[in-house]
Amino acid sequence: MQDDKTGGVPIRTVKSFLSKIPSVVTGADIVQWLMKNLSIEDPGEAIHLGSLIAAQGYVFPISDHVLTLKDDGTFYRFQAPYFWPSNCWEPENTDYAIYLCKRTMQNKARLELADYEAENLARLQRAFARKWEFIFMQAEAQVKIDRKKDKTERKILDSQERAFWDVHRPVPGCVNTTEMDIRKCRRMKNPQKVKKSVYGVTEESQPQSPVHVPSQPVRKTTKEDFRKQITFLNMQIERHCLKMSKVAERFWLAVQDLKKQPLQDVTTRVEEIWQEFLAPGAQSAINLDSHSYEKTSQNVKDPGRYTYEDAQEHIYKLMKSDSYARFLRSNAYQDLLLAKKKGKSLASKRLTGLMQSS
Repeated sequence: MQDDKTGGVPIRTVKSFLSKIPSVVTGADIVQWLMKNLSIEDPGEAIHLGSLIAAQGYVFPISDHVLTLKDDGTFYRFQAPYFWPSNCWEPENTDYAIYLCKRTMQNKARLELADYEAENLARLQRAFARKWEFIFMQAEAQVKIDRKKDKTERKILDSQERAFWDVHRPVPGCVNTTEMDIRKCRRMKNPQKVKKSVYGVTEESQPQSPVHVPSQPVRKTTKEDFRKQITFLNMQIERHCLKMSKVAERFWLAVQDLKKQPLQDVTTRVEEIWQEFLAPGAQSAINLDSHSYEKTSQNVKDPGRYTYEDAQEHIYKLMKSDSYARFLRSNAYQDLLLAKKKGKSLASKRLTGLMQSS
Protein backbone atom coordinates (compact mmCIF):
# COMPACT_ATOMS: atom_id res chain seq x y z
CA MET A 1 0.00 0.00 0.00
CA GLN A 2 2.83 2.39 0.82
CA ASP A 3 5.12 1.48 -2.09
CA ASP A 4 3.70 3.28 -5.14
CA LYS A 5 6.29 1.58 -7.39
CA THR A 6 4.65 -1.81 -6.82
CA GLY A 7 1.04 -0.73 -7.17
CA GLY A 8 0.63 1.16 -3.90
CA VAL A 9 -1.09 4.48 -3.32
CA PRO A 10 0.67 7.20 -5.38
CA ILE A 11 2.72 9.50 -3.13
CA ARG A 12 3.36 13.01 -4.38
CA THR A 13 4.57 16.46 -3.41
CA VAL A 14 1.86 19.08 -3.55
CA LYS A 15 2.59 22.74 -4.21
CA SER A 16 0.68 25.20 -2.07
CA PHE A 17 0.93 28.95 -1.63
CA LEU A 18 4.62 29.83 -0.96
CA SER A 19 5.47 26.27 0.10
CA LYS A 20 5.48 22.59 -0.81
CA ILE A 21 3.86 19.68 1.04
CA PRO A 22 6.10 16.61 0.54
CA SER A 23 5.19 12.90 0.51
CA VAL A 24 1.42 13.03 0.87
CA VAL A 25 -1.62 11.14 -0.41
CA THR A 26 -5.29 12.07 -0.28
CA GLY A 27 -8.00 10.27 1.64
CA ALA A 28 -9.83 9.63 -1.63
CA ASP A 29 -6.75 7.90 -3.08
CA ILE A 30 -6.54 5.56 -0.07
CA VAL A 31 -10.25 4.68 -0.27
CA GLN A 32 -9.99 3.93 -4.00
CA TRP A 33 -6.90 1.77 -3.45
CA LEU A 34 -8.66 -0.26 -0.74
CA MET A 35 -11.74 -0.82 -2.90
CA LYS A 36 -9.66 -1.85 -5.91
CA ASN A 37 -7.11 -4.13 -4.22
CA LEU A 38 -9.37 -5.70 -1.57
CA SER A 39 -12.40 -6.08 -3.83
CA ILE A 40 -14.60 -3.88 -1.64
CA GLU A 41 -17.77 -2.65 -3.31
CA ASP A 42 -19.17 -0.41 -0.58
CA PRO A 43 -17.21 2.86 -0.11
CA GLY A 44 -18.45 3.04 3.47
CA GLU A 45 -16.76 -0.27 4.25
CA ALA A 46 -13.49 0.94 2.71
CA ILE A 47 -13.66 4.16 4.77
CA HIS A 48 -14.27 2.12 7.93
CA LEU A 49 -11.31 -0.17 7.19
CA GLY A 50 -9.11 2.83 6.40
CA SER A 51 -10.14 4.51 9.66
CA LEU A 52 -9.09 1.41 11.60
CA ILE A 53 -5.68 1.56 9.90
CA ALA A 54 -5.41 5.28 10.66
CA ALA A 55 -6.43 4.74 14.30
CA GLN A 56 -3.41 2.46 14.73
CA GLY A 57 -1.16 5.16 13.28
CA TYR A 58 -0.06 3.50 10.04
CA VAL A 59 -1.40 6.51 8.12
CA PHE A 60 -2.22 9.92 9.58
CA PRO A 61 -3.64 13.31 8.54
CA ILE A 62 -1.11 16.14 8.41
CA SER A 63 -3.56 18.91 9.29
CA ASP A 64 -5.00 17.67 12.62
CA HIS A 65 -4.63 14.98 15.28
CA VAL A 66 -7.87 13.06 14.70
CA LEU A 67 -6.78 9.66 13.38
CA THR A 68 -9.67 8.87 11.03
CA LEU A 69 -9.91 8.52 7.24
CA LYS A 70 -12.01 10.85 5.10
CA ASP A 71 -13.00 10.17 1.49
CA ASP A 72 -11.98 13.59 0.19
CA GLY A 73 -8.92 15.70 -0.63
CA THR A 74 -7.55 15.70 2.94
CA PHE A 75 -3.80 15.07 2.89
CA TYR A 76 -2.39 12.03 4.70
CA ARG A 77 1.11 10.70 5.19
CA PHE A 78 2.37 7.15 5.78
CA GLN A 79 4.06 6.38 9.07
CA ALA A 80 7.73 5.35 9.13
CA PRO A 81 8.19 1.58 9.78
CA TYR A 82 10.23 2.40 12.90
CA PHE A 83 7.08 3.82 14.56
CA TRP A 84 4.66 1.09 13.45
CA PRO A 85 2.45 -0.28 16.26
CA SER A 86 3.40 -3.81 15.14
CA ASN A 87 6.77 -3.15 16.84
CA CYS A 88 4.86 -3.39 20.15
CA TRP A 89 5.94 -0.02 21.44
CA GLU A 90 5.44 0.71 25.13
CA PRO A 91 6.97 4.20 25.39
CA GLU A 92 7.80 5.47 28.86
CA ASN A 93 6.86 8.85 30.28
CA THR A 94 10.54 9.81 30.08
CA ASP A 95 10.34 9.30 26.28
CA TYR A 96 7.29 11.56 26.17
CA ALA A 97 9.07 14.16 28.31
CA ILE A 98 12.06 14.16 25.92
CA TYR A 99 9.71 14.59 22.95
CA LEU A 100 7.79 17.52 24.48
CA CYS A 101 10.99 19.15 25.69
CA LYS A 102 12.42 18.81 22.18
CA ARG A 103 9.32 20.45 20.70
CA THR A 104 9.90 23.56 22.81
CA MET A 105 13.34 23.98 21.21
CA GLN A 106 12.18 23.66 17.60
CA ASN A 107 10.24 25.82 15.13
CA LYS A 108 7.49 27.27 17.33
CA ALA A 109 5.32 28.32 14.40
CA ARG A 110 5.11 24.71 13.19
CA LEU A 111 5.65 22.69 16.38
CA GLU A 112 4.19 24.84 19.14
CA LEU A 113 2.77 22.79 22.03
CA ALA A 114 -0.99 22.49 22.32
CA ASP A 115 -2.58 23.38 25.67
CA TYR A 116 -2.87 19.77 26.79
CA GLU A 117 0.75 19.10 25.77
CA ALA A 118 1.97 22.11 27.76
CA GLU A 119 0.07 20.82 30.80
CA ASN A 120 1.59 17.35 30.31
CA LEU A 121 5.07 18.87 30.05
CA ALA A 122 4.63 20.80 33.30
CA ARG A 123 3.34 17.67 35.04
CA LEU A 124 6.25 15.57 33.77
CA GLN A 125 8.76 18.25 34.77
CA ARG A 126 7.48 18.05 38.34
CA ALA A 127 7.49 14.26 38.32
CA PHE A 128 11.05 13.99 36.92
CA ALA A 129 12.52 17.01 38.71
CA ARG A 130 15.59 15.08 39.89
CA LYS A 131 16.61 13.96 36.41
CA TRP A 132 15.20 16.79 34.32
CA GLU A 133 18.70 17.96 33.40
CA PHE A 134 19.33 14.54 31.83
CA ILE A 135 16.00 14.68 29.92
CA PHE A 136 16.77 18.22 28.73
CA MET A 137 20.23 17.12 27.59
CA GLN A 138 18.77 14.20 25.60
CA ALA A 139 16.23 16.47 23.92
CA GLU A 140 18.85 19.05 23.04
CA ALA A 141 21.18 16.42 21.60
CA GLN A 142 18.38 15.19 19.32
CA VAL A 143 17.58 18.74 18.21
CA LYS A 144 21.22 19.25 17.21
CA ILE A 145 21.10 16.03 15.16
CA ASP A 146 17.81 17.03 13.51
CA ARG A 147 19.23 20.40 12.45
CA LYS A 148 21.80 18.63 10.30
CA LYS A 149 19.08 16.95 8.25
CA ASP A 150 17.52 18.26 5.07
CA LYS A 151 14.60 20.63 5.68
CA THR A 152 12.11 18.46 3.78
CA GLU A 153 13.25 15.28 5.51
CA ARG A 154 13.05 16.98 8.90
CA LYS A 155 9.51 18.17 8.19
CA ILE A 156 8.38 14.63 7.33
CA LEU A 157 10.10 13.06 10.34
CA ASP A 158 8.61 15.66 12.69
CA SER A 159 5.10 14.86 11.48
CA GLN A 160 5.69 11.10 11.79
CA GLU A 161 7.01 11.45 15.33
CA ARG A 162 4.07 13.62 16.29
CA ALA A 163 1.64 11.08 14.84
CA PHE A 164 3.33 8.35 16.91
CA TRP A 165 2.57 10.29 20.08
CA ASP A 166 -0.97 11.02 18.87
CA VAL A 167 -1.44 7.25 19.06
CA HIS A 168 0.30 6.63 22.41
CA ARG A 169 -0.59 9.93 24.15
CA PRO A 170 -3.78 10.91 22.29
CA VAL A 171 -5.58 14.23 22.38
CA PRO A 172 -8.06 14.42 25.31
CA GLY A 173 -11.35 12.90 24.20
CA CYS A 174 -9.79 10.50 21.67
CA VAL A 175 -9.64 6.74 22.22
CA ASN A 176 -6.27 5.21 23.11
CA THR A 177 -6.10 2.43 20.51
CA THR A 178 -2.92 0.94 22.01
CA GLU A 179 -5.05 -0.73 24.70
CA MET A 180 -6.76 -3.00 22.16
CA ASP A 181 -6.49 -6.74 22.62
CA ILE A 182 -4.72 -7.36 19.31
CA ARG A 183 -1.60 -5.69 20.67
CA LYS A 184 -1.70 -7.63 23.93
CA CYS A 185 -2.05 -10.87 22.01
CA ARG A 186 1.01 -10.04 19.93
CA ARG A 187 3.05 -9.43 23.08
CA MET A 188 1.98 -12.80 24.45
CA LYS A 189 3.36 -14.47 21.31
CA ASN A 190 6.77 -12.86 21.98
CA PRO A 191 7.23 -13.23 25.76
CA GLN A 192 11.03 -12.97 25.54
CA LYS A 193 11.00 -9.72 23.58
CA VAL A 194 11.78 -6.60 25.61
CA LYS A 195 11.08 -3.42 23.67
CA LYS A 196 13.60 -0.59 23.77
CA SER A 197 12.94 2.98 24.74
CA VAL A 198 11.87 5.21 21.85
CA TYR A 199 14.91 7.46 22.29
CA GLY A 200 17.13 5.02 24.16
CA VAL A 201 19.51 2.16 23.40
CA THR A 202 18.28 -1.06 21.87
CA GLU A 203 17.97 -3.84 24.41
CA GLU A 204 16.18 -6.47 22.44
CA SER A 205 16.88 -10.12 23.05
CA GLN A 206 16.34 -12.49 20.17
CA PRO A 207 14.22 -15.56 20.98
CA GLN A 208 16.32 -18.70 20.92
CA SER A 209 15.41 -21.98 19.32
CA PRO A 210 14.22 -24.62 21.84
CA VAL A 211 16.06 -27.24 19.74
CA HIS A 212 19.49 -25.79 20.55
CA VAL A 213 18.84 -24.35 24.02
CA PRO A 214 17.32 -26.50 26.78
CA SER A 215 14.29 -24.97 28.41
CA GLN A 216 14.89 -23.58 31.88
CA PRO A 217 12.36 -22.63 34.52
CA VAL A 218 11.74 -18.89 34.64
CA ARG A 219 12.20 -17.46 38.12
CA LYS A 220 9.42 -15.15 39.21
CA THR A 221 10.53 -11.56 39.70
CA THR A 222 10.39 -10.59 43.37
CA LYS A 223 10.06 -7.25 45.11
CA GLU A 224 13.71 -7.52 46.09
CA ASP A 225 14.67 -7.78 42.39
CA PHE A 226 12.67 -4.64 41.61
CA ARG A 227 14.25 -2.84 44.57
CA LYS A 228 17.76 -3.75 43.40
CA GLN A 229 16.98 -2.66 39.85
CA ILE A 230 15.57 0.68 41.02
CA THR A 231 18.60 1.23 43.27
CA PHE A 232 20.95 0.47 40.37
CA LEU A 233 19.11 2.84 38.01
CA ASN A 234 19.11 5.60 40.63
CA MET A 235 22.86 5.15 41.09
CA GLN A 236 23.39 5.38 37.32
CA ILE A 237 21.31 8.55 37.10
CA GLU A 238 23.07 10.13 40.08
CA ARG A 239 26.48 9.23 38.63
CA HIS A 240 25.55 10.76 35.27
CA CYS A 241 24.12 13.90 36.88
CA LEU A 242 27.24 14.27 39.03
CA LYS A 243 29.39 14.04 35.90
CA MET A 244 27.27 16.70 34.14
CA SER A 245 27.51 18.95 37.23
CA LYS A 246 31.32 18.71 37.18
CA VAL A 247 31.38 19.56 33.47
CA ALA A 248 29.14 22.59 34.09
CA GLU A 249 31.41 23.73 36.92
CA ARG A 250 34.51 23.38 34.70
CA PHE A 251 32.84 25.44 31.97
CA TRP A 252 31.86 28.19 34.42
CA LEU A 253 35.42 28.38 35.79
CA ALA A 254 36.90 28.38 32.28
CA VAL A 255 34.71 31.37 31.32
CA GLN A 256 35.73 33.16 34.51
CA ASP A 257 39.36 32.54 33.63
CA LEU A 258 38.75 33.84 30.08
CA LYS A 259 37.74 37.24 31.47
CA LYS A 260 41.21 37.57 33.06
CA GLN A 261 43.20 36.57 29.96
CA PRO A 262 45.47 39.05 28.13
CA LEU A 263 43.83 40.43 25.01
CA GLN A 264 46.24 38.62 22.65
CA ASP A 265 45.28 35.22 24.16
CA VAL A 266 41.50 35.73 24.16
CA THR A 267 40.82 34.47 20.61
CA THR A 268 42.74 31.23 21.18
CA ARG A 269 41.09 30.62 24.54
CA VAL A 270 37.59 31.27 23.12
CA GLU A 271 38.22 28.61 20.45
CA GLU A 272 39.54 26.14 23.05
CA ILE A 273 36.44 26.55 25.22
CA TRP A 274 34.18 26.14 22.19
CA GLN A 275 35.88 22.92 21.09
CA GLU A 276 35.84 21.47 24.60
CA PHE A 277 32.29 22.30 25.65
CA LEU A 278 30.06 23.46 22.77
CA ALA A 279 31.29 22.19 19.39
CA PRO A 280 29.36 19.29 17.78
CA GLY A 281 30.72 16.08 19.29
CA ALA A 282 32.50 17.95 22.11
CA GLN A 283 34.01 15.60 24.67
CA SER A 284 32.63 17.62 27.61
CA ALA A 285 29.39 18.93 26.09
CA ILE A 286 27.31 21.17 28.35
CA ASN A 287 23.55 21.55 28.51
CA LEU A 288 22.47 24.86 26.89
CA ASP A 289 19.04 25.92 25.72
CA SER A 290 18.66 26.68 22.02
CA HIS A 291 18.48 30.48 22.52
CA SER A 292 21.74 30.63 24.51
CA TYR A 293 23.44 28.28 22.07
CA GLU A 294 22.48 30.35 19.03
CA LYS A 295 23.54 33.60 20.68
CA THR A 296 26.86 32.10 21.80
CA SER A 297 27.46 30.73 18.29
CA GLN A 298 27.15 34.25 16.93
CA ASN A 299 29.41 35.69 19.65
CA VAL A 300 32.18 33.19 18.83
CA LYS A 301 32.49 34.72 15.37
CA ASP A 302 33.67 37.93 17.03
CA PRO A 303 35.56 36.56 20.07
CA GLY A 304 36.05 38.60 23.22
CA ARG A 305 36.34 38.18 26.96
CA TYR A 306 32.55 38.13 27.33
CA THR A 307 31.75 35.83 24.41
CA TYR A 308 30.28 33.17 26.73
CA GLU A 309 28.43 35.52 29.09
CA ASP A 310 24.94 34.24 28.16
CA ALA A 311 26.03 30.60 28.28
CA GLN A 312 27.73 31.13 31.65
CA GLU A 313 24.60 32.74 33.10
CA HIS A 314 22.45 29.83 31.87
CA ILE A 315 24.85 27.27 33.36
CA TYR A 316 24.92 29.17 36.66
CA LYS A 317 21.13 29.03 36.89
CA LEU A 318 21.21 25.30 36.17
CA MET A 319 23.82 24.69 38.87
CA LYS A 320 21.89 26.81 41.35
CA SER A 321 18.49 25.21 40.71
CA ASP A 322 19.59 21.63 40.00
CA SER A 323 23.17 20.72 40.95
CA TYR A 324 23.16 22.49 44.33
CA ALA A 325 19.70 21.17 45.21
CA ARG A 326 20.81 17.64 44.26
CA PHE A 327 23.90 18.02 46.45
CA LEU A 328 21.71 18.94 49.43
CA ARG A 329 19.69 15.75 48.82
CA SER A 330 22.74 13.55 48.24
CA ASN A 331 23.77 10.76 50.59
CA ALA A 332 27.23 12.31 51.06
CA TYR A 333 25.79 15.58 52.38
CA GLN A 334 23.21 13.80 54.55
CA ASP A 335 25.95 11.61 56.06
CA LEU A 336 28.01 14.74 56.74
CA LEU A 337 25.09 16.39 58.55
CA LEU A 338 24.43 13.23 60.53
CA ALA A 339 28.10 12.99 61.56
CA LYS A 340 28.06 16.65 62.59
CA LYS A 341 24.94 16.15 64.71
CA LYS A 342 26.48 13.07 66.35
CA GLY A 343 29.67 15.04 67.02
CA LYS A 344 27.73 17.82 68.71
CA SER A 345 25.78 15.31 70.78
CA LEU A 346 28.98 13.55 71.89
CA ALA A 347 30.69 16.86 72.78
CA SER A 348 27.63 17.92 74.79
CA LYS A 349 27.66 14.66 76.76
CA ARG A 350 31.37 15.04 77.54
CA LEU A 351 30.87 18.64 78.74
CA THR A 352 27.98 17.59 80.96
CA GLY A 353 30.09 14.78 82.47
CA LEU A 354 32.96 17.18 83.23
CA MET A 355 30.65 19.66 84.93
CA GLN A 356 29.07 16.94 87.08
CA SER A 357 32.46 15.56 88.12
CA SER A 358 33.72 18.99 89.12
